[in-house]
Amino acid sequence: MPASIRGEATGLPGVAVRRQKATPLDCPSCGSSHVAQVLGDNGGVSYVCTACGHSWS
Repeated sequence: MPASIRGEATGLPGVAVRRQKATPLDCPSCGSSHVAQVLGDNGGVSYVCTACGHSWS
């Protein structure tokens, strides 16, 4: 494996460690970041978690 690829691969776990706080786009029910933005019934914006199915606006 080229040295440049090994260097990039060793840096990836540090990124995952830094992302521990919940953001507005994390599911409030399960904490997953797998969230889709959808249009609500009255034209507003809502969100749905693709991991657990929870929806909120």
